[in-house]
Amino acid sequence: MLASQIAITALFALSLDLILGYAGIVSLGHAAFFGFGAYTAGILSKSGWGEPLTGLVLAAAAAGAVGYATSFVIARFRHLALIMITLGLGVLLHEAANQAHWLTGGADGLQGVRMWPLFGRLPFDLYGYTAYGYSLGVLFLLFLAVRRLTQSPLGLALRGIRENATRMPAIGAPSRAHIRKAYTMAAVIAGAAGALLAQTTETVALDVLSFQRSAELLVMLVLGGAGRLYGGLIGALVFMVARDRFSGINPQYWYFWIGALLVTVVLLLPNGLLGGLGRLLARRERAA
Repeated sequence: MLASQIAITALFALSLDLILGYAGIVSLGHAAFFGFGAYTAGILSKSGWGEPLTGLVLAAAAAGAVGYATSFVIARFRHLALIMITLGLGVLLHEAANQAHWLTGGADGLQGVRMWPLFGRLPFDLYGYTAYGYSLGVLFLLFLAVRRLTQSPLGLALRGIRENATRMPAIGAPSRAHIRKAYTMAAVIAGAAGALLAQTTETVALDVLSFQRSAELLVMLVLGGAGRLYGGLIGALVFMVARDRFSGINPQYWYFWIGALLVTVVLLLPNGLLGGLGRLLARRERAA
């Protein structure tokens, strides 16, 4: 199950890297789309539709709709105001899910989620092989899509917006329109990651919308290196494995070691693990 959790978390980190690493949009409420996708997939299954692929598409589309609706607000602000707005939106959705006990189960979680076998042949068993293959396959396909996007003219425009959003309209690139597109796409990917979590675990808890999940996602990008795509994947892998090991050593104080790891990486490798590796390879090339 850890392997499937890593794949899902890596997909979630990829969605944030698209807006943070490329467009410079800092979000402390990105878990809102992750949780919305998870609850959508879970409620669909509980209502009698447990087909994984269509549930995944519908959950991602629902999260994308929420992302598109909120993108008109997000595109108008930058920096500290943007951080507070994204945090507020995440908190609002978290409290709304907590109050709607009749629909989401509230603090007790959504019960009764039952998924049909993948492709009608591969059940989600306790061994987790189907869950891992399913999660890894979705991660691979969406990673290719995001990589193609970042190499497109839209990806170049997003980099320009990250560097200087006020000058981009002068060269014919509408900054707000591009930010809305990127934010909606990131919401779709985050919703797909949340749907994967609900489908592979067959449960949805209120913590899928928590601030802690959004904060941990930022930690993963700092560890791996934002703006490189692979950085989010590496950061998710390092964080999930470290959390599993540290919590096994000391279940109460494992966050202390995560904090120590984060401080060490920031001090020694300001651009993350991937940035440090790139700098090391560049030194070797110059020495050669």
